[in-house]
Amino acid sequence: MTEQTTTTTNQTPANVEVDTSYENDSSYGDELSSYSASLTSSVLEYRHENGRRYHKYRDGSYLLPNDEKENDRLDMVHELCLQVLNRKLYLAPIKNPQRVIDLATGTGIWAIDFADEHPQAEVIGCDLSPIQPTLVPPNVKFLVDDIESEWAYERNSFDFIHARSLAISIRDFGKLIKQCYRSTKPGGWVEFQDWNGYPYSEDGSLDGTALQRYFDNVYGAFEEAGYDARPGVKLEEWFKEAGFVNIHAEKFVIPCGVWPKDPHFKKLGVWAQAGVEAGLEGGALAALTRFKNWTKEEVLLLASEARADGRKRDIHSMFNFYVVYGQRPEN
Repeated sequence: MTEQTTTTTNQTPANVEVDTSYENDSSYGDELSSYSASLTSSVLEYRHENGRRYHKYRDGSYLLPNDEKENDRLDMVHELCLQVLNRKLYLAPIKNPQRVIDLATGTGIWAIDFADEHPQAEVIGCDLSPIQPTLVPPNVKFLVDDIESEWAYERNSFDFIHARSLAISIRDFGKLIKQCYRSTKPGGWVEFQDWNGYPYSEDGSLDGTALQRYFDNVYGAFEEAGYDARPGVKLEEWFKEAGFVNIHAEKFVIPCGVWPKDPHFKKLGVWAQAGVEAGLEGGALAALTRFKNWTKEEVLLLASEARADGRKRDIHSMFNFYVVYGQRPEN
């Protein structure tokens, strides 16, 4: 089979038009399983720091919290992705999958939704933290696992491997995607959905703002610590290097805030803004206090200033979101 690579952008126009029907203000109001694993004591313990809870298993390998606030944010991001993808959980052309794994499953919401859609499939969700619900479809199970360690899954075992929003969580995406290749059945599919974590504006309105300063400081700290904050744009190349064929890459532009005029983009903007606001403190605390010697108070001040800027209608920030899938060759 020869490699067929198709790169397609979504229907987002080059410029997202600003809604000027409102006066500029800083408020947006209403617009806005049981699991299976060989559990050690460290898995069930947690690290508490600066008022947030973190995983203890492989302590320090993942720098975002795993408490209820963070779980709510993850579920917001799930809904945002469904809005972006027209309520689809994935774009890969999979057919009758029998064995599926969701990497870094978080709250398990994607795995649960997929299991409901595909009752014939065995669905595994793996994560560093056992934070998933216990009342789940019978074809779902959750494992405690570190996907950056060498995989214990047998080779050629999955029909479909899915991963989403691993930016600032993974140090070596190339290695991870090669592990996915080895564990995918011939003819099976792998799909990654991920971000360029840095926002931007087409009109320069983000320049010099506290919102920009937040991401420069926080994501800069992650990158200095070895994490990739903008994997989305590089996913297609990593898929090629791993050996996948029939690769498809698609980019989606997501406004952040209620400033777009188009109703669809305004709706995306509300969800994106809600997700960003929910993650400002949790996303920054560990990275800046552990790596940059910031105090908790300094981090909270930066997050507060970024939140205020994010609500201003004259700051037109956007993020790029990428969906890339590829097939392991039949032979």
